[in-house]
Amino acid sequence: MAIDRHDGRHSVGALVRELADESTALLRGEVRLARMEVTDAVAGIRDGTILVATAGVLALLGALSLIASLVLLVGDQWLPHNLYWLAALIVVVVASAIAAWLARRGMTLLSPTQLAPTETVTTLKEDTEWLKQRLTSGATSS
Repeated sequence: MAIDRHDGRHSVGALVRELADESTALLRGEVRLARMEVTDAVAGIRDGTILVATAGVLALLGALSLIASLVLLVGDQWLPHNLYWLAALIVVVVASAIAAWLARRGMTLLSPTQLAPTETVTTLKEDTEWLKQRLTSGATSS
């Protein structure tokens, strides 16, 4: 850092150079901090995704085990001669009916008529009509 020998003050060039150096160091530090934060966020997303995927696989295995146990229960308790193929068929038909009902219900909820903001569109139309009436009647305030 250059100091003027006459009165101990810094020269303008030295102050500008010092400002540039400190600004560069500050910017590099901010970039380093941002990189660390993004790395931590990506690691969190990765870990969360792994946990959710593992939970999904375990839930699927549990559901398959439940279906297998239902087949065994129906075959042992309610069908003569342990007709497990018929028990499996019954469980598949019931599970398929439930799946079809859930899919139909989900598709209804996802239809464009359900997703459209109908109340907002209605109120916007009402506001437009109100504004037209105010403009055509010549009233400027109420």
